[in-house]
Amino acid sequence: MELLEYNIGTGARAFSTMRGGGSGNYGGFNITHYCGDTGQHVMECRKLLCSELGIGDESLLLPRQTHGDCMACIDRAFMQLSEEEKAQRLYGMDAIMTDLPRTCIGVSTADCIPVLLHDHHRHAIAAVHAGWRGTVARIVEKSVTAMVAAYGCNPQGMVAVIGPGISLEAFEVGNEVYNTFNESGFPMEKIARLYPTAGGGSKWHIDLWEANRLQLIASGIPEGNISVAGICSYREHGRFFSARRLGIESGRIFSGIMLI
Repeated sequence: MELLEYNIGTGARAFSTMRGGGSGNYGGFNITHYCGDTGQHVMECRKLLCSELGIGDESLLLPRQTHGDCMACIDRAFMQLSEEEKAQRLYGMDAIMTDLPRTCIGVSTADCIPVLLHDHHRHAIAAVHAGWRGTVARIVEKSVTAMVAAYGCNPQGMVAVIGPGISLEAFEVGNEVYNTFNESGFPMEKIARLYPTAGGGSKWHIDLWEANRLQLIASGIPEGNISVAGICSYREHGRFFSARRLGIESGRIFSGIMLI
């Protein structure tokens, strides 16, 4: 098991999982249970990660994402629920936050953008899954607002990491996606670029890293507190899972964060 670790401030550990060894679309390390992998492989990988983090399996939480903009809050009452009730509460959540120590929360991606948030002063963390639909829905901004409401966070003191995801150069989109971003008020001159195609035409490309970084800045997080991994999952599909390369029946990157 290999982890890409981030410096996200004192009192928290943040990382993204890497594929590691193995072969095939699920080869290496995968803890996402709803992408077609075998239950046995997922459980083996979960055990490895929990051992590395020093936590029990019940303290490793991953929502069932649906490309929406809903957020789950993990508190002590949630942790007392049955496994079935927890799964129900986490279904349809694309962001997750907590102030509980020794509880690893995270999101699953394979070209979409993972964003991890930490407020050292309020001892609160969040993990956000921002695909293009979630980005358009401004899930990152909504997540910061939710942390302010739930924990009294001050964005000026928060730290954010944008993990591995598809890059501008690799993320070719149709006009309908470009128009959706444009109509939603995004600064297209900063996040979009036309690239020539092999047939002599051109296609729009969208910079999801920058679109989400701008949301973090708009939320009040200082630019100096925001870091971008700068790793393109599409180009680096040997080290990180990429759905555009491997298809949706493949493993996922888990980007997690935990208060320690």
